[in-house]
Amino acid sequence: MPSGLIALLDDVATLTKLAASSMDDIGAAVGKAGSKAAGVVIDDTAVTPRYVTGLSPDRELPIIGKIAIGSLKNKLLIILPVILLLSWAGERFGIDIITPLLMIGGAYLCFEGAEKLWEKVAGHHEAEAELMECDEPAELEKRQVAGAIRTDFILSAEIMVIALAALELSAFWLEAVVLAVVGIVITVLVYGTVAIIVKLDDIGLHMAARGGPGAGFGRAMVRGVPKLLAALSVIGTAAMLWVGGQILLHGMEVLHIGEALPHLVHDLAAKGAAAIGFWTGLWNWALNALGGAIVGIVVGAIIVVALHALPKRKAPAEVAAH
Repeated sequence: MPSGLIALLDDVATLTKLAASSMDDIGAAVGKAGSKAAGVVIDDTAVTPRYVTGLSPDRELPIIGKIAIGSLKNKLLIILPVILLLSWAGERFGIDIITPLLMIGGAYLCFEGAEKLWEKVAGHHEAEAELMECDEPAELEKRQVAGAIRTDFILSAEIMVIALAALELSAFWLEAVVLAVVGIVITVLVYGTVAIIVKLDDIGLHMAARGGPGAGFGRAMVRGVPKLLAALSVIGTAAMLWVGGQILLHGMEVLHIGEALPHLVHDLAAKGAAAIGFWTGLWNWALNALGGAIVGIVVGAIIVVALHALPKRKAPAEVAAH
């Protein structure tokens, strides 16, 4: 009996060590995967504030909350099981399924970014006009949230795939747990940051109203927040272009399609950074991002022209009316 108890305690100790080792593996993998996806996380943070700009201040946090919940659903209920399944199928059958799907998402981001540029240059603001036509605040909020979640889906897919590629875990369940943790942590980080950004003006007003040493800083915050939001809107548009373009360039390399273009972008970025001679890592990233943005503008412009500039077929009802 004592020997049986000792054996049981040995088994428990062994299982405890295995569990602790697994937790260490998960923690290390989450950190590595999260750092690899940091660039897209920053882009996601820059894109989101534009979806609450111009709306009622008392609805800003609820809207961000809805977008955050939609983002979690995107990551955990759709993207996570799909990429794990596709990754397993790709390994089993030797076919890369994820990269083409990511490239389609990248093309969509290029389209969204190029469309914003086209609206500014041409003076057309169809998206804003459609939103202004909404007489019901609830409908306007619904459209904004839907648009944000749609864009978030592409960025979330990129984040999760980058995280998956960074993992070196053999166990399927460990990959699933790590990706779920990465998805949750990144969602909290992104939308927590966005919530703070959009409420900075309210924080500034509160500080100014209290008076004292912080009053001047509070008034400066109130004056600066509109400029910050405007800057983030520009950064968000640029982010869609450079992330979308870099997704396409990376996909071309992986699939060995037109590899000369991504190689050209990387070589020019490396030579440019070397010519500058300082902060070469930062300049190399910036020049690669610029190359991706140029590709994004070209691809997005082609899609925008195809959807907006070419003559559209009239609906049968419109033809009958004429």
